[in-house]
Amino acid sequence: MSTHVETADCLQANGIKRDKSSLQAVVEALESQNSTPTLKQIYDWLENADISEEELKPFLGFKEGNYWRHRVCRNDFVEMLILCWHPGHRTPIHDHNGSHGAVKICEGVLWETTFSFDSVMGLKYKAAREYPPGAVTGSDIPDIHQLGNSDVSGQDLVTVHVYAPPLGVLKTYKVGSPQIDLYVPDDSEA
Repeated sequence: MSTHVETADCLQANGIKRDKSSLQAVVEALESQNSTPTLKQIYDWLENADISEEELKPFLGFKEGNYWRHRVCRNDFVEMLILCWHPGHRTPIHDHNGSHGAVKICEGVLWETTFSFDSVMGLKYKAAREYPPGAVTGSDIPDIHQLGNSDVSGQDLVTVHVYAPPLGVLKTYKVGSPQIDLYVPDDSEA
């Protein structure tokens, strides 16, 4: 989990004006990047974004069995995804294999479990936390975590994710095991 300290002046210098915080304004800022943005920049863009239900509608879609990923934009330096989760949907335990990123919760409650890894002892539980609508959380390199919508939440979850550089093959882990596997996110519907 990361914290940030950038000011509104930094925000404006990075392509977002305080009065232009729609989803489209964030997409335009991402698409204009000519280098990999920092985690602090991503946090600021998402924290200052006021994403309306109307803006989300074209990207909403749910499927049974697992969360649904919809790619909003992607270039060589950054990508944005909107994920839709029914209760009980969750990611594998993973890291971002060289990317950092942040998540804004638009609807529902996101839970995040973090882990530490030791090459001999394997993966160990570290902490868990819930994030309400409007909250932003992030992961730096080499954070290991699992995200999801609790089985007992009784509501769907919609989240906006920004990763820099764009995600590729992720590393996945199992609690108590030193084994690391590889995972390619399913973008067949993205």
